[in-house]
Amino acid sequence: MAQPLKEQLLQMLIDHRDSYLSGQKISEALGCSRTAVWKQIAELKKEGYEVEGLQKRGYKLMTKPDNLRPHDIRVGLTTSFIGQTIIYRESLPSTQLLARKLANDHAEEGPIVVCEEQTAGKARLGRKWNSPKGEGIWLSLILRPNILPHKAPQLTLLTAVSVVDGIKNTTGIVCQIKWPNDILINGKKVVGILTELQAEADRVQSVISGFGINVNTKTFPPELASIATSLALENEGVDIERARLLQNILQRFEVLYNEYLAKGFRAIKPLWEEHATGLGKIITARTLSGNITGYAKGITNDGTLLIEDNEGKIHKIYSADIEIPFQS
Repeated sequence: MAQPLKEQLLQMLIDHRDSYLSGQKISEALGCSRTAVWKQIAELKKEGYEVEGLQKRGYKLMTKPDNLRPHDIRVGLTTSFIGQTIIYRESLPSTQLLARKLANDHAEEGPIVVCEEQTAGKARLGRKWNSPKGEGIWLSLILRPNILPHKAPQLTLLTAVSVVDGIKNTTGIVCQIKWPNDILINGKKVVGILTELQAEADRVQSVISGFGINVNTKTFPPELASIATSLALENEGVDIERARLLQNILQRFEVLYNEYLAKGFRAIKPLWEEHATGLGKIITARTLSGNITGYAKGITNDGTLLIEDNEGKIHKIYSADIEIPFQS
């Protein structure tokens, strides 16, 4: 599919940020009129791009806005299929709901649903996820892996590694992963992951991998202030460019996902363990059938958490809320 004119123009401006590009040169390179170039420049300005235009010199990109529109994400994205189709909305009740509908309507593998705010964001166990406008990344990714249904939870752990690596590559901030779906900084939650499975008895139809990242949030509701943080708060108050962060996450995800499909979870497990918090500590797993407290021995090759209680019994934990004593 041909790259839209706006994306081609934006790519040219980014590639030549240290110099001016004449309208004639742009129009020749893009195969369009100079009037068409001017109209696309005007559209970029409306979206918050600062483009300087000087007679006899041309156009130069001065600053970029912190937007998550499709062209903001795609320009510079080097994946082959993850995130190449982008469904963007200013506001949604939940990206998971729209992604599920698209999956049911036979969307191919790799599209992402992203929005500026969620009015009814979802977390695990039916909880709400705080998703304020313009402050985070609220996203769902449609996957169609050729795996057995019981292996789908492994994709939660793969997503966690992708997000942690993407954050580090973008900001230098090192995060910890709390099994199965939370990403923490100094004991406070910065990312939540929600994986939803649609399957038959012996085959996966689709997996919706959703995550919410507190990127540039500066204040939280009182009930979250002591347990949540954002990348900006951990970055001395300096905002993070959300599109660049998302590009790094999607690019890392595609690499790990392809490796996972080729080699299985054993290729992901050591990467997850590098970032895991709670391993080797006494933790409590709050399950539907009761609480289990014991020594966190690690995860199996299938991604199941192992806890050894004080009687030496090994418990396999497939789903639970985990409490870990935080030590700074």
